[in-house]
Amino acid sequence: MINLLHRIRLLFHPKKESYFAIYKITGVFPRNVSLYEEALLHKSYSIENHKGHYYNNERLEFLGDAILDAVIADILFKKYNRRNEGFLTNTRSKIVKRETLDMVSRELGLHKLLVASSYTKLQKNHILGNALEAFIGAIYLDLGYAKTYRFVAEKIIKACINIDAIAKKEVNFKSKLLEWSQKYKVELEFNLVEKYKDNDNNPIFHSQALLNGKLGGVGTGYSKKESQQEASQMALRKIKTDKAFLRDVFIV
Repeated sequence: MINLLHRIRLLFHPKKESYFAIYKITGVFPRNVSLYEEALLHKSYSIENHKGHYYNNERLEFLGDAILDAVIADILFKKYNRRNEGFLTNTRSKIVKRETLDMVSRELGLHKLLVASSYTKLQKNHILGNALEAFIGAIYLDLGYAKTYRFVAEKIIKACINIDAIAKKEVNFKSKLLEWSQKYKVELEFNLVEKYKDNDNNPIFHSQALLNGKLGGVGTGYSKKESQQEASQMALRKIKTDKAFLRDVFIV
C-alpha cells in the first residue's frame, strides 16, 4: 500500500521522468534521485552547486568501482568454489574491463541518460563504463549494499554477461605475444611513440609493438598498458595472417 501511494505521488513529482527512467533500469524506485543524476553527469558538463563547488560523477565512480569489484568477487567466489585465486582475479578483471562495462552500460540504456558534451560522447574514452560504476555507487548510497548486490547480480551478470564465456576468453594479448616471442626467440620491444591529452585533459598513449625491430602493431589507449594491449593484438593478428611480415621478422 505504501509503495502504491509512493508511486502515485511520483506522478506529480517535478522529477517524475528521472524517477521512472531509473526504475526502468534498476527495477526499484529511487529514494534520492539527485544521486543518480550526479552519477550520469560527466565532468565535461560539471555543474556548480550553491556553495560554488563543481560536481560531476567522478566521486561516485570511485565508490562504484570498489562496490562492483566486491560484488563480482563474491559472485565468482561462490560460483567457482574449486578454482584458485589467480583464476578468480583474472576472471573478475575481464568482467570489469572498460570495454565490457561500456557494453553493459549501453545495454542498460545509460547512454540515453548520460549528460556530457557532444564532443566527449564521440571520443573513445569509456565514459559509459565510468557512468555505470558511478550509477552503482549511487544505488549503494541510496538503497544499500543488498539492493546494489541484487542489481549487479540480476541486471548486469544474469542479463548482460556470460561469465563462463568470459572466463575462457583470452584477453591478455601482451602476455600471449610475449610467450610467442620467447618461444621463437624473437626480440619483443614496446615503444611509446606519443603521449598527449584529449579535450577533457585525459592522457592518451600511442605505442608500437616491434618484433626483431619490425613494426608488428600500433595501439592507442588511456593508459600505457591499454595501448600496448591494442598493439599486441594487432601484432598477433599480423603474425597469423601476414606471411611476408613473418619472413621479415625471422631475417635477422
